[in-house]
Amino acid sequence: MYEATTNEILVRVEPHYLEDQSDPDNAQYFWAYTVEIINQSGQSVQLQARYWRIVDANGKVEEVRGAGVVGETPLIAPGESFSYTSGVPLSTPSGFMSGAYQMQDADGDWFEVEIPIFSLDFPDARRRMN
Repeated sequence: MYEATTNEILVRVEPHYLEDQSDPDNAQYFWAYTVEIINQSGQSVQLQARYWRIVDANGKVEEVRGAGVVGETPLIAPGESFSYTSGVPLSTPSGFMSGAYQMQDADGDWFEVEIPIFSLDFPDARRRMN
């Protein structure tokens, strides 16, 4: 599990390789990742937008920006959390992701929350890369 805290917002990420949706012989690798966002601050916050930076083992970078997450812009009360699961394909057996959420607090102020960098590793990545 990977964690980062920004402005009293804790973000936890747990990636999982999805063997049943991957096809290594055709350079198709798929991961799911579960994100938990925990509001440890004293006021409600709303997740408005996301930014992802996805890098494969060859150094190819893909950037993804958009409103909310999984079709939602969750309002997270103090002491509450929001979790979701999404997925990412790669054409290499390993890579990593990082990013940020754009949040808005109860006063209408915007701030950025770090998504910790996390590793995407095919269980047999070393053998596949040789």
